[in-house]
Amino acid sequence: MIQPGQTYRSLNPRDEQYGDGPRRIKVVDATITTPGVYGFGKVDVVTLTEDGREIRRRSIEASQLHDSPTTRDGKPRRTGYALEQQ
Repeated sequence: MIQPGQTYRSLNPRDEQYGDGPRRIKVVDATITTPGVYGFGKVDVVTLTEDGREIRRRSIEASQLHDSPTTRDGKPRRTGYALEQQ
């Protein structure tokens, strides 16, 4: 279950290849479960910088947040974000 305060890391392989490491995001608000302006099933997140600052607040689809960096078949995920810290 997605909870405010959880941190996730990017699963995009290009982050490791071209950047300083995976992007990290933090959930700052509970999942929006009623249809409306922001849409259904979205979560408010912020990007975490290397020094821990929170920047760029936005909403993303809850389906982009995963408990594990691997699929049910054991293959590595290539999109979305994996849970890093509860």
